[in-house]
Amino acid sequence: MTPTAEERNRERGARLLIVGPPGAGKGTQALRIASTFGIPDVSTGDIFRHHIKNQTPLGVQVKAIVDAGDYVPDALTNAIVTERLTEEDARNGFLLDGYPRTVDQVAYLDQLLEEKGQPLEAVVRLVADQDEIVARLSKRALEQGRVDDSEEAIRHRQEVYARETAPLVDVYRDRGLLIDIDGLGSVDDVGERVASALAAHGIGEFDVVAAS
Repeated sequence: MTPTAEERNRERGARLLIVGPPGAGKGTQALRIASTFGIPDVSTGDIFRHHIKNQTPLGVQVKAIVDAGDYVPDALTNAIVTERLTEEDARNGFLLDGYPRTVDQVAYLDQLLEEKGQPLEAVVRLVADQDEIVARLSKRALEQGRVDDSEEAIRHRQEVYARETAPLVDVYRDRGLLIDIDGLGSVDDVGERVASALAAHGIGEFDVVAAS
């Protein structure tokens, strides 16, 4: 039997990075992309939270750093990612989420992937109007009774994201790896935009269903 597009995508794998502002649905789309290509969603935030929850030596170290209000050092984050990408499920690719966060981390990742002969293929950036996201998150906070999640706090997180990711976005745009996706709309609509954009970039296949 001829393999389906889904089977060919999973056999192919992919080496990707996803970025997007808080509230743009990055986590949901990351899981969809990872499933499409049969690759792990490598989230440094999830890794750190797992270690903290399980009180591993790494978790104790990271918790002390975070509790002190400091950033986890690049060296520690780099080591975590390096170890994660050696695991069997990342043999055919990966989707990085939350890493790299600094230009120095970009340089480290470049060297790591060059040594493995597995360069990054694309960077998916979810783009959404800030006012739309703020309105969405403010409504969600109200519905969930999160009184501390004020509009001011939400806007601050958006501004921090924009400031911190701008240098990385510039680097990957200059390399021709950046793929901008409209992040507003239903999960399925955004997912289809991501899939078709990746296919247009030569990464995977996207089955277009003809209108009846």
